[in-house]
Amino acid sequence: MTTPSTPNLYPHQHPHPQQPGYVSPVPVRRATLADALASEWTKIRSVRSTIWTLGVMVVLILGVGVLVTLALAGSSLPDDASPITFGFVGVMLGVIPVITLGVMTIASEYGTGMIRTTLTACPSRARVLAAKSLVFFLLTFAITLVATVVQSALMVGALDGTANGGQWLRATVGVSAFVALIGLLSLAVGSLIRHSAGAITLMIGLVLLPLVMALFMMTEALEGAQSFLLEYSIPSQLAVFYGTEMTEGGLTGWTPLGIMAGLVAVVLALAFVAQNKRDV
Repeated sequence: MTTPSTPNLYPHQHPHPQQPGYVSPVPVRRATLADALASEWTKIRSVRSTIWTLGVMVVLILGVGVLVTLALAGSSLPDDASPITFGFVGVMLGVIPVITLGVMTIASEYGTGMIRTTLTACPSRARVLAAKSLVFFLLTFAITLVATVVQSALMVGALDGTANGGQWLRATVGVSAFVALIGLLSLAVGSLIRHSAGAITLMIGLVLLPLVMALFMMTEALEGAQSFLLEYSIPSQLAVFYGTEMTEGGLTGWTPLGIMAGLVAVVLALAFVAQNKRDV
């Protein structure tokens, strides 16, 4: 005589291999990139470092913008000058906290060991890195865009000057995308080095050192190297969006954005390869 079988209340699931007859009430499905994005969004918005770093960036962009506006209030600008141009200093300072957050987004997980939990929940390392990169880039771009729009509006409203549509677009959308790409480059470097302090130091050196070196290259033998560093250093590329090129006949328009995007693509590709070849 056979025992009647228990009806399967969850036909879409299979019994647990170690427990015959057991059926989990939790639906089982394959993880997707959307799940990884949701996980990374939860992590990046729930840690205090995100609030502090992006908050400092906004304070620097708007605070320096207010100081410059107060310093120039009442003075007449040159005919070819736009008030938006003076927003460069605040944004350049705001790059430092973005670099810090970009590195910490991934390197801090290696420092605390949280990366083991992350990779257990999502074994696909490429998916984890892609989700971190996308969430970080979109968040940084959005916050920077709001800050630069407010800064530009403040300067145009308070100073005696005008700005055309192209200047507005480059000083807001262009600058925000450029800053977000610098942060994404920092994230990729953090993934390669897996050490927060080392990656942050390396990125700050990459941003500031070339321009500082160029300022001390005074001999004719180093004239070519000086010109190259002045033209392609990150501060010089950022200044292009404000129409304040440091060298004559150098980069113009949206060219710096393409250069930075290409650099980020190369380093991020190296990070993807390294992630798949390393142990945790």
